[in-house]
Amino acid sequence: MAKDLNKVMIIGRLGKDPEMRYTPGGSPVTTFSVAAGRQWKDGNGELHEETEWFNVVTWNKLAEICNEHLRKASRVYIEGRLQTRHWEDQNGIAHYRTEVVASDMIMLDSRGPREPSHYADDHYHQHDQRPQQRNQPQRDALDIGDEDIPF
Repeated sequence: MAKDLNKVMIIGRLGKDPEMRYTPGGSPVTTFSVAAGRQWKDGNGELHEETEWFNVVTWNKLAEICNEHLRKASRVYIEGRLQTRHWEDQNGIAHYRTEVVASDMIMLDSRGPREPSHYADDHYHQHDQRPQQRNQPQRDALDIGDEDIPF
């Protein structure tokens, strides 16, 4: 029997500072938007650019980490799944919002020295419920420079 797959991977920059709030049950949730751009040349050799915006939702410990460490223009790798919510407003008009529910986040910004953190290597995987340990191999394929980002 075939399994379905709902997986999203994004590398981009935050459009604004993350916003954290708490559910009535006390669970932290942080939301932010990520812009991912691309460039291409058409048949005439003219360069085109476009930016796609993604609404990202993080929960629990990952929400706290994102709220604490990410800021507007931070470069991040986000991995998760797509989820579409739907609701009706007071006038009965239906609204839809598709979001990336993140399960993994890696900060990609290069930076100078900082205070030590108990979140080793700036990598956190939601399902692990703990930061990646320093003695584990890093994900070199995601370690890209600013020149690799198309915007």
